Amino acid sequence: MKQRTHYLITIALMLFITPAFAANWLPKPAKVSEHAWAWIGPYEAPSKANHGFRMNMGFVVGKEAVAIIDSGYTPEMAREMLIQIRHITSLPVRYVINTNSQPHRYFGNDIFKTAGAGIITSLEAAARMDNEGAQFAHNIINTLGLKAGTIKPPAAPDRLLKSNESTTLALGGDVNIVVTHFGHAHTRGSLVVDVKPDQTVFAGDILYSGRLLAVLNVSNVGGWITAYEKLRTLPAKLFVPGHGPASPLAAFEHPTYAYLTALKTHMDDAVNNGVDANTAISGFDSSRWKNLANYSELAGRNASLMYLESEADSF
Repeated sequence: MKQRTHYLITIALMLFITPAFAANWLPKPAKVSEHAWAWIGPYEAPSKANHGFRMNMGFVVGKEAVAIIDSGYTPEMAREMLIQIRHITSLPVRYVINTNSQPHRYFGNDIFKTAGAGIITSLEAAARMDNEGAQFAHNIINTLGLKAGTIKPPAAPDRLLKSNESTTLALGGDVNIVVTHFGHAHTRGSLVVDVKPDQTVFAGDILYSGRLLAVLNVSNVGGWITAYEKLRTLPAKLFVPGHGPASPLAAFEHPTYAYLTALKTHMDDAVNNGVDANTAISGFDSSRWKNLANYSELAGRNASLMYLESEADSF
C-alpha cells in the first residue's frame, strides 16, 4: 500500500507538468552499472539555454526503492528527472543524497520530498543551504531569466551526516548505498555514495575530468587532496565525478589530483618563502591543464584562491 501511495503521488505530480517542463533538454540517463544511472552534464556555465544543466546527477534502483544522487538546479529539472526515472522503474524514490551545498546539487529537493523521499546531506552543507539559500534562489532566477519569486529555497534536509560519519541505506535485494562524509573538499561537508554491490561510486565534486576544476571561496584544497586519497581506499571500479564522464579513478589523476597537488605545493612554497601574491599567481605553470574546458575562466581564479588558503594556513 505504501509503495502504491508513493507511485500515485508521482503520477499526480507528473500530470501537473507543463509542456515546457516535459521538454527534451535533459538527456536520457546513461546506465553506468547494474543498478545505477547517471546524467552526464556538459561543461558550459548554467544558462537559460541549458536550463542550468551542467553537472552530473544520478540514481540507484534496488528491488524495493530508488535513491537519487543530487536533485538538480531547479524544481523543473527535478520534475524532468522524475519523468525519466519513471521510464525505468515505478519503485518509490525513498532517498535523495545532496553531495554538497551548491545549488545545482539540491534545488530540486522539494519535488522528490513531495514524492516521499527523505533528504540526506551533511551538517555543514545544511548550514550553508540555510544561510545562503535565498541568495542562491535569486541567482538562479537571474541566470535562467525567470520571474521573481518563482524559485525558492527547498525545505530543510531530513538527516544530517557529521564529519567522518557513514550510513548504509537499503534499497531492496542486495542493493545498498553507503553514504560517507568525506570532509571539507570542494565545499564543506562533501558526501560520497558507494553503490553496493556494483563497485560504483558517486564522488560528487571531489572528482573532475574534461574541464578544469573550480576552487571556490568555500573550498579547502588540502582537505580536497585528502578526500581524493581516501577515494583510493574504496574497492570500486567506476567513479562518477561531479563533472565529466564516469571512469576508473586513474582517469582523474591528472585533471584532479595532479592539479590540486601542484597548485597547493606551489602556493605553500611561495607563502613560506615570502613571495607576494601577484608573483606567486603569475608564476604558477598550469600549462599541463590548458586543454581542459573552462581553463581560461578558472585558472587565474583558482591560483588566487589557493594563495589565500596557503596564506591562511601559514598563521
